[in-house]
Amino acid sequence: MINEHSNPLDDPAANPFDVARQAAEQIAERTGVEQHDIALTLGSGWAKAADLIGETTVTFPATDIAGFSKPALEGHVGSLRSLLLPGGKRALIIGARTHYYEGHGVRRVAHSARTAAATGAKVMILTNGAGGIRESWKPGQPVLISDHINLTADSPLEGATFVDLTDLYSSRLRALAKSVDPGLDEGVYVQFRGPHYETPAEVQMAKAIGGHIVGMSTALEAIAAREAGMEVLGMSLITNLAAGIQTTPLSHAEVIEAGRTAEPVISALLAKIVAEL
Repeated sequence: MINEHSNPLDDPAANPFDVARQAAEQIAERTGVEQHDIALTLGSGWAKAADLIGETTVTFPATDIAGFSKPALEGHVGSLRSLLLPGGKRALIIGARTHYYEGHGVRRVAHSARTAAATGAKVMILTNGAGGIRESWKPGQPVLISDHINLTADSPLEGATFVDLTDLYSSRLRALAKSVDPGLDEGVYVQFRGPHYETPAEVQMAKAIGGHIVGMSTALEAIAAREAGMEVLGMSLITNLAAGIQTTPLSHAEVIEAGRTAEPVISALLAKIVAEL
């Protein structure tokens, strides 16, 4: 097992892509699967989707694999799962998301996406629980991410690395998702640093600059996935309306409860989308 206090990504001299390749080799050894085709990071409220997507063949703690950290957040299961899909493809389920606010550095945040690419995955599905700015949205509603605004003041890209993000959240995959559920709405996700919730003024700022969803994950992972050559589908579960739009105080317990309530519906939806890939 990897020692949490000696994560190879914490060494400034380490090459994060080498660590991702090492992690992919370890996953192949543990699963007996040479290549995974699809990877999914399941955020708050989305975890049960793994049970509906395909047959789980292997499950193991993410901390057994190089570079992965123990999740700090309730609602994240901390495991990696290899699934056999009905059509014969393989999916890697990542239940161990490292959030930027944990203070481990952006390399650890990006590691799951880079490892997914190193396993051979061509599609990265990123899900989260988030706050909604549109008053027409209700808690428990899934929405597609059409674009993002990164307010972390950081990037997973290192050095003179220039990556086009024009169609970061694949228009092809969003169209596919809408073919499964024509009622799916979409919006621009705004990643804040966290871990505090946004103030009402910050929510209004996000709205003014074009945001519709606010949260503390996903954008940095999506950039890393695009750098690694994957096609990205992003989905948010609206767990609450954002501060100042919702009149009651925000709480993590509310996020978890909204996720539990919506879980059967959004899990079935995600399974149907994956079946079409």
